[in-house]
Amino acid sequence: MSNVLLECEGSIGWVVLNRPEKRNAMNPALNAEMLDVLDEVEADDSIEIMVLTGAGTAFSAGMDLKEYFHEIDSAPPARQRQVRREAYGWQYERLRMFPKPTIAMVNGWCFGGAFTPLVSCDLAIAAESATFGLSEVNWGIIPAGVVTRDLAAVLGYRTALDLIMTGRTFDGREAAAMGLVNSAVPAADLRAEVIALADRLRAKNPATLRAAKEAFKISHDMPWEQARDYLYAKLDQMRLHDTENGRQRGLEQFLDKQLRPGLTAVPREPPASL
Repeated sequence: MSNVLLECEGSIGWVVLNRPEKRNAMNPALNAEMLDVLDEVEADDSIEIMVLTGAGTAFSAGMDLKEYFHEIDSAPPARQRQVRREAYGWQYERLRMFPKPTIAMVNGWCFGGAFTPLVSCDLAIAAESATFGLSEVNWGIIPAGVVTRDLAAVLGYRTALDLIMTGRTFDGREAAAMGLVNSAVPAADLRAEVIALADRLRAKNPATLRAAKEAFKISHDMPWEQARDYLYAKLDQMRLHDTENGRQRGLEQFLDKQLRPGLTAVPREPPASL
């Protein structure tokens, strides 16, 4: 697969968008390959954390306007639907609810359609020097797909409209300040910071992590009463399918740690199946 690379390092799967000559702009071939790569990462039990990044100096410049829209504009309707389905399928449907923790490592340019996989990842760390922007307004179009909806989900009302209506660029520090990414660090420290975050996630029970992120993402737009019922049902589901009784052991470990203040960490339990 030339457009996407999968590099495994320990328990981290590094998924690299690999079109550096195009600033990793996403074309139909890349989108199709990403669906296969996500399947591979999910099926590989040795991979516990997935990191999404880009080759060279860019995370992604967004959709490849020439290749992607050429396919859309000139292809038969069935092909148009397939092209759209593959792009939306990995960037939103698969990535947003991916069963393993996901981290976006924004190493450089991040524009337009790249905001969707960025927001779909659970967590994100950017280089302070990374450049972000939604330039669509400058070309007489709007941030389509679900990009505009992505901004509404993670940014404040005024901030999102500012980015959408002005098309201005901003760096990783501002992206962190507005909450688009979790943090921004010097480019030289970016990979080490991502690995440190992955290590913190790996120390948790993977089944609990999966349930916690699913619960947050699904309940996010629910009415309060519906969210309450859903979250209690999610807790009951976890207990029903937790054959190793991880919840009880976790509570016992927590209480034991409270009784023995010298303990600094709770040991990781084996995965519980959901």
